[in-house]
Amino acid sequence: MTESTQPLEGTPLIAPSTTDHPLYEQIVEACRSVYDPEIPVNIYELGLIYTIDINPESEVHIKMSLTAPGCPVAGEMPGWVADAVEPLPGVKTVDVELVWEPPWGMDMMSDEARLELGFM
Repeated sequence: MTESTQPLEGTPLIAPSTTDHPLYEQIVEACRSVYDPEIPVNIYELGLIYTIDINPESEVHIKMSLTAPGCPVAGEMPGWVADAVEPLPGVKTVDVELVWEPPWGMDMMSDEARLELGFM
């Protein structure tokens, strides 16, 4: 019998992050140093960082999105994230993947971001 590759019903659209890894908080802080040039809020608070996956070898895989597919910095932002995370002590490698599923929405922003942008 082969396992189906279809996600089970109720499976989250965004895979959970490796929050129990010792590097997790430092990686989040590094992501908070990256800003969308058009929005005065960092990409982490905007909800653009979907998943931070860290394996036991400290290889980091980040899934992120953008506010819109036509974002002028679409080609550059994953590199900015990698450049912010790679120098952290203990990080072996960083791979940043741009994903469009699920599409980003304003409901993904933190309360801090909503407040900063005047949505609260």
